[in-house]
Amino acid sequence: MSTELPAVADLIDGEWGTPSLDLGIALEDPATGAPVARAVATATDRVERALAIAETASGRIEPAVLDAIAADLEARLPWIAELDARATGVPIAQTTLLGPIVSGSFRLAAEQIRSGALRREQDGVEVLRLPLGPALCLVPWNAPAPMAAHKVANALAAGCPVILKVSELAPYSSVVLAEVIAEHVPAGMFQLVQGGAKVGAQLVAASRIKAVSFTGGPAGGRSVATASAAMFRPCQLELGGNNPLVVLPDADPDAATRMAAELLTTLNGQWCRALGRLILPADRADELLDGIGKRLAALRVGPPMDPLTEFGPLVHSKHVQQLRSSLDPHGSRSFGVMPADGNYFAPTLLDGDVRDEVFGPVAGVTTYRRTEEAVTLANAVPYGLEGYVCGADEQQALGVARQIRAGEVKVNGSSIMSLHLMTPRPAWGLSGLGEEGTAETLRFFTGARVVGVEGRFALHTS
Repeated sequence: MSTELPAVADLIDGEWGTPSLDLGIALEDPATGAPVARAVATATDRVERALAIAETASGRIEPAVLDAIAADLEARLPWIAELDARATGVPIAQTTLLGPIVSGSFRLAAEQIRSGALRREQDGVEVLRLPLGPALCLVPWNAPAPMAAHKVANALAAGCPVILKVSELAPYSSVVLAEVIAEHVPAGMFQLVQGGAKVGAQLVAASRIKAVSFTGGPAGGRSVATASAAMFRPCQLELGGNNPLVVLPDADPDAATRMAAELLTTLNGQWCRALGRLILPADRADELLDGIGKRLAALRVGPPMDPLTEFGPLVHSKHVQQLRSSLDPHGSRSFGVMPADGNYFAPTLLDGDVRDEVFGPVAGVTTYRRTEEAVTLANAVPYGLEGYVCGADEQQALGVARQIRAGEVKVNGSSIMSLHLMTPRPAWGLSGLGEEGTAETLRFFTGARVVGVEGRFALHTS
């Protein structure tokens, strides 16, 4: 495939276009910081046309069509992984690992339809799950292709016409995704628009949109929720987290330091389930911090396209500047030697708790003397997306995990993947509203209709 970045394009009613509105920011090569393109947006009238087309579109997307999309995407996964790495700075080894989510989302959606997820019978009464109508999928820049595929596949499987908008900072893989989908579904059932907050606001304000699935930050989530509230429109919001890792007193030092280092640096720290707060037993803190520091210093730092890179640059120089301006250098420790050029930011541990999500390779460090205190520290922020517990006694660690206020809590694990393919991915508190997941996202885009003949079912009591 070509090594050139694809031109940023939109797709409205089956017609490709070139977005012409300059957003005033250069897209960069994260490895060098050099500009490679301009961030652009779809024109207002073209966005309005997409909304009008979505309002009149309808059609059932059969499982075979979803499978065909998946098959075509599988052949393009290396290219999609490269585009996401080049846009975000995430090492190619990690974007490649996430690639199967792109095609797998469509296969999973197809399998759910085949298994009857949209129709069941309860004692002779039918429960039909029907499409809510035009669906808006808003996707951030940190893992654009996997998140877009998950949302779009389920919205299409539900029978909803879909408008996809990805972040203006990572628009490339969405073009490849759209090319494949457009080959298999009617024009009005899938459309792609480009742009930033203004385009997002135009789409969210439209009453034609009947469901919004948004992944991003709290400010964007509040805007989506505020606009949707007046319409009583369902919205699925995943708004990030400030996730704790509780290291128990009996934790194996190798396991604890590995978990902390991985959670701090996976996707270069640019992911919603990254480590935000490291909670250590006071009498082992020095030992564990020394081990974590050694692991971080040993990471292979380099450009995202090097297959041996373990830690790469951040998405944009502005993001680096924001992180630097928000941190107190006197209360922090950074690890590793970063290249002089490019958008690199060293993994950093801060003395004390961190109240808000940083969205970078930064975490606060606090200590405790009693396990009850560790749980209190873990639950001390208003977020509730992910939690982690490390301990040698698995049952004790599970007991602590059950007390942490988060949608998912992993014991002795730090993978980017969920605990189980078929479990929900909930968000508590400021981390969002609703649940994502293999079954949950499909259900989100539907409404239930219950149909039956009265009297066919009756409760009998004795």
